[in-house]
Amino acid sequence: MELMGMDLAQERLSRDLVVLEAMAAEMDTYLCEEVLFWRMVQPGLPTLTLGGYLMRQHRLLALRSLLADEEAPRLETAVAQFNTALHEKVVRTEAKAHTELAARMRQWDEYLRDAEWRKTPLYLNYGTAVETRAMIAALVILMQTKPYQLQPENVGQVSRLDQTLQAMWISGAFVWPEGWQTAYPPAEYWWLYGRPR
Repeated sequence: MELMGMDLAQERLSRDLVVLEAMAAEMDTYLCEEVLFWRMVQPGLPTLTLGGYLMRQHRLLALRSLLADEEAPRLETAVAQFNTALHEKVVRTEAKAHTELAARMRQWDEYLRDAEWRKTPLYLNYGTAVETRAMIAALVILMQTKPYQLQPENVGQVSRLDQTLQAMWISGAFVWPEGWQTAYPPAEYWWLYGRPR
């Protein structure tokens, strides 16, 4: 039987927590390497990037009330491990974040311009593809936090990409599990409430 509503939200958050813990454990090593997409030691997990970590951390912290009692301390431990990894690595973290931000913006731009999904009214895989936009948002938030600095051209590029999407946008239902909506208010995360046309 398919999980629905809050059950689906909790199930996916539990999976996010497993991924977050693994990413936090390897973050220190990752930040010292030149590679952008880091293959995790544990098989079956997505590649490690700052954006992938930050997207999950945002969601988990905003929705911690949905976690099981034994999961909350694991989240706190992972976040502490992440913060320790970033300590005294401002230059490395900022360089990695800018490199990933540029890569994610190219990826999102390619998706928005891809003629193939325009042929499908429901925009196949939008709910999955929009993770790229969520990672962009998470990276921008990090880079707007001291001691980091977001490059002004990145702000302009994100705005241009949003304008491209808004020109073909149809407002509608939240594209991720319903229980996650409190982590993504529609005024800020409008691109999760509907689909391109």
